[in-house]
Amino acid sequence: MPRVKVHLPEKFLFTVELPIRITDLNYGAHLGNDALLSLLHEARVQFLAHLGQPEFDAATGLGHIMADVAIEYKGEGFHGDVLRIQMAADDLSKYGFDLVYAVATTTGREIARAKTGMLCFDYNTRKLRLLPEQYAAQLRGE
Repeated sequence: MPRVKVHLPEKFLFTVELPIRITDLNYGAHLGNDALLSLLHEARVQFLAHLGQPEFDAATGLGHIMADVAIEYKGEGFHGDVLRIQMAADDLSKYGFDLVYAVATTTGREIARAKTGMLCFDYNTRKLRLLPEQYAAQLRGE
């Protein structure tokens, strides 16, 4: 079976640091896969807020919806580690984009690489909406 491979960009647009909490550990005493996905969610919300694009705006009903996720695990994370999560947008399309994540400890130990496919979504109509050009420019780092 072929393994998932997440290709990292040359340049990242945003970095956030998040600690691994005791509740993020699984029975193997390391960062659980479900907890990593939750940490990526937190990082994504902070990245989108940095761009002035909320993941979901309750007042307008506009936001994003995740279409897919891929995670390539590279190493273990432990309680007390602080994760440095770097993010960049890739593969912009008519309706959305991929967010790519490089996850390492602040000491440089690689933990994971990930990608989430994000689509612009209108929660009022329950339909996709176009990716605005100004937003696309921000995602390209322009």
